[in-house]
Amino acid sequence: MSKVEVNDTVKSLLEEVNASFPGEVRIGFGEEQAGFVRHDQAQQFVEEGKMLIKVNDITAPNYTASHELIHMLMILKGFPQLYFQLSTGEKDTDNQLMFLITELYDVIAHEVVVKEQRRHYLIDDEVEEAFFKGIEDAVEAEDAGKVDGFSTIRLIMMMDAITFYGNGLANFETRLMDAFPTTYQAAKKIMQELDQRTISNPFDFRRKVVKAFELIDTQLKEWDLPEIHAMEFATLGSVFSERQLRLSVKQLFQIFHSDLHEKAQDTRGFVGLGISDQQNAFVVPTPKDMPSDEYFRELYAKNVKDFFEEMKMPYTIR
Repeated sequence: MSKVEVNDTVKSLLEEVNASFPGEVRIGFGEEQAGFVRHDQAQQFVEEGKMLIKVNDITAPNYTASHELIHMLMILKGFPQLYFQLSTGEKDTDNQLMFLITELYDVIAHEVVVKEQRRHYLIDDEVEEAFFKGIEDAVEAEDAGKVDGFSTIRLIMMMDAITFYGNGLANFETRLMDAFPTTYQAAKKIMQELDQRTISNPFDFRRKVVKAFELIDTQLKEWDLPEIHAMEFATLGSVFSERQLRLSVKQLFQIFHSDLHEKAQDTRGFVGLGISDQQNAFVVPTPKDMPSDEYFRELYAKNVKDFFEEMKMPYTIR
């Protein structure tokens, strides 16, 4: 690993993470210097209670390291995480869906992350230009504005660019429009609707992620492209009030028999969808030790808090 001296802001963020993380978090740096920044240029490795954030590319080390640290802080502060408990039965399809859904989830997370980075002056003109170069490296420009098999990832990347550039978007809008006219316009429309809601806590964040899942499928359907069905395929951590935790499962969730398989026991999965938002909040396997009717009658009657703790399913209290 190369020796990189991070700035005081990154050191402070690392101290903040270590104050809450149950173990030790360190940052290491690789040797690559591609001349662009992308959010896949860092990885996390966990071993024996220690975590290493490995920044593989040092084009903008303070930016990339701080980006990872703020993501970690969001998790430590109870912002809901994604879980992938279901499978289509096709590994390539599963991987593609997990990639797209995670990228879309990160678009909403980046509203928090980038705002914090800009507050600490970790994004400057050079980083902004390197971010644009990262888009160019990741995906080809549209062919005369046509919709094709790469339009889904282009759309998500355009949404991310709008979030990243924020008030400085006008400086890059012409270039984005020239390269990605169709997906950029669609991304603007989606982001305008999403921007009607701000994020000030984990509940706001979860609600906005669910809305993004809904809006992107609406756009993909309009383009006659396969929808990603994130509201069913991906489990999103719940945020409950104290009152909701005392309710029965039946009062907050509807459980449906999915065509997908749950991964833990490789049985046909049952998905708990929130009554208020229809988002996958938990997955249970096909019951083996008792008839399904009896099993789900008991499940529905359980207290929400007891059920989630029994399932070891993380949740946040608002």
